[in-house]
Amino acid sequence: MQKSLYSRQYQHMLKLLREKRVLAAMSQAELAERLQWTQAEVSKCETGVRRLDVIELKLWLEALDSDMIAFVQRIGTQAKSI
Repeated sequence: MQKSLYSRQYQHMLKLLREKRVLAAMSQAELAERLQWTQAEVSKCETGVRRLDVIELKLWLEALDSDMIAFVQRIGTQAKSI
C-alpha cells in the first residue's frame, strides 16, 4: 500500500491548500505567523516534505478563515475524478 503522503489525493489536497492561501493573498510567512510556525515549516507542508495531521489541517484552515468541513467535502468530491 502506498503511503498517503505520496498519493495523488494528498498531493491534490496540498494544491488546494496552496490555492486557498494564494487566494487569501497571504504569503507563507504570514500564514506561518498566524500558526506560530516558521515559514520553512509551511513550505515543507505545502511541498509534501512534511505531512499535516488532522489537527494541523484544522488550524491551517482556521488561519485562512476557511471551513474545514467544506474543504474536506471539496477534496472528497474532486477525489472521485482523480
